[in-house]
Formats: sequence, structure tokens, C-alpha cells
Amino acid sequence: MFRLAHPQYLYLLSVIPLMVLLFVIARIRKKKALSKFGDLKLIERLIPEFSSFRETLKFILRILAITLIVLGLADPQTGSKLEKIKRKGVDMIFALDVSNSMLARDITPNRLERAKQAIISLLGNLENDRVGLVTFAGKAYIQMPITTDYSATRLFLSDVNPGMIPVQGTAIGDAIETAVGCFGNTKQSKAIIVITDGENHEDNAAEAAQQAASQGIRVYTIGIGLAEGAPIPVYSGSTQIGYKKDAQGMTVITRLNEPMLQEIAKAGKGIFVRANNSQTGVKEVFDQINKLEKSEYNTAFFSDYEDRFQFFLFAAILLLFSEVLIADRKGRLAGKIKLFGSKSITNP
Repeated sequence: MFRLAHPQYLYLLSVIPLMVLLFVIARIRKKKALSKFGDLKLIERLIPEFSSFRETLKFILRILAITLIVLGLADPQTGSKLEKIKRKGVDMIFALDVSNSMLARDITPNRLERAKQAIISLLGNLENDRVGLVTFAGKAYIQMPITTDYSATRLFLSDVNPGMIPVQGTAIGDAIETAVGCFGNTKQSKAIIVITDGENHEDNAAEAAQQAASQGIRVYTIGIGLAEGAPIPVYSGSTQIGYKKDAQGMTVITRLNEPMLQEIAKAGKGIFVRANNSQTGVKEVFDQINKLEKSEYNTAFFSDYEDRFQFFLFAAILLLFSEVLIADRKGRLAGKIKLFGSKSITNP
């Protein structure tokens, strides 16, 4: 197991691009200054001991050394002691709609981003519960198996976008069935939280929710969107080029299908909550899930870690020492063998 004891120090790496930019600017200004005295090739022949390659190499070594020092300050650690403990919690799967309609902006900044915020908000209230992530559009896929690693869940969420699923549509029933398969044969209380605009076009989602409930799995729905709806943006890369149109050339308006989501939640013995621009309904869902019986389960984790910062600092010292040993100018021997690309003067 690997972790950083002080990851906040990684922000110091942001100065490296600035250093590179300043170095490039300095090189350009130096060339311009030299060009005022004459032809650059002629000037290079007048100062054959100078090596621009050495200057660049020394700068690269400094940058690498700074990077290693920052990593050392972050204190990389590896797990050295594995322990098993008993915890109590609920198993839950987030089924997140990533169809194109989730890009509609009737919810700020858009439905999909607000849905991600809802999940992250709920994660902040969890302690020993295990979570998983299923994404769906025209088909459903397991994005992340069930785990207690909430940081990994947030990481997977950051990569979620409509382009990750090639088949468009909204197959809520398939998402519920896929989520059911994620639980396995555990004794924990189980819950599926479906976050969608509810425009189900593919299957009988209520039937899938009822089947899940018959296995002791509650299905909750969070409706993302407004009843008046909004057009669906169409993008080319990161640039919006218009809105989705139907066969008659009319702009398609996507609306929250609240009755459908209420029906699904009722069949799954859960509740439906509507999200809008002021709240996402997470608290209501969390309160309901928190009432479920929490069962014990075994989990393994690293309870002791060993510091590895010394390796990074030692490597940084070696690089800095090497940088000091490299002279800015070539010696006579280097000039004769034409090392580092500079030309030596040859008398006619």
C-alpha cells in the first residue's frame, strides 16, 4: 500500500512550469542580445568554450532535483503492517446516468456535474459503509466495484462523462440489474441509489426495482432536472456547436420524468427525491439509508507505514552534486573532442 503523508506539498510542483517558462524566455533574450553584436554562428566560433547544451543540462538537473525534493517533502510511505478489523455498515451502489440528456443545463452547472456533486456530498457523510459505482446510458457498466475507499470513488467520478458509453439511451432497468450483481452474497443491508433525469426508454425499470427489493435490496431515486426541461447541448470536442434536434429539425427538450422515478422508488421500497438548483436531495436519501440495519464485515487495512522520503532526497542531492560538477564552459579537452555540440576554433 502506498500513500503520501503530506500530499499538500505537491502544490509546490506548480512552480516548475513557471521555471521552465522563465528559462526559455531567458534563452531567447540572450540570443537576441548576442545577435545585436553580429552573426550568432560567428559569435559561437569566438567563444568555443561556451556550451548551450551544458546550460540546458544543468537546468534539467535542477528541475529534477526540485521535483524529487518536493516528493520527499510529501513523504511517500509504504504499508508495512496489515491488520484485519470488524466494521459495521451498509453496502450501496450509485447508478449514475451519463446519457447525453444529462448535459442539459436546467440544473447548474449541468445535470451530470450536479449528480456528481450529489454523490460526493453523500460520501462525506459515510464512515464504514461500502460503495460502488455503475454508469449507464443505453447500457450499464460497472465503473468501480464495491469498496470502502471513498477517495477512489471520487477519482472515478472525476472521469465520468457521456462519451464513456458508446450506446446512448437511458436503460435504468439494466443499471439496477447490473448494480444488483455488484453486491455478491453478503449479509449487509444493501441499497441502490439511481441518479438520473428519469427519461427511461429501454426497459421496465420498475420491474427491475421490484426484483431487487425481493432480494432485500432497496432502490432509491434522485431526480436530476426540472419539469420545464432544457435543450441538450451538442459538442464537437470541448466546443458547443448547437443543440440536439429531432427528425423534423426541432430542438429536443429533455424533461425530468418524475412519475417514472417515483414508480421505481416505490417498487424498490425506497424513496424518490427531486434535485434542483438549491439542493440535491442527498440528506433525505442518507437519512433513509442510515436507518437500515448495519451489519458487521471484516476488512483489511495497513495500520503502520514506513517513510520513504530519504530515497527521494538522496537522489535529489546526487542530482544537485552532478549539476555543480558540470561547468558552464567546456575545458580544453572537451573543446578538442567537440563534446556537447560546440565548435572549436581552427586557425587558417
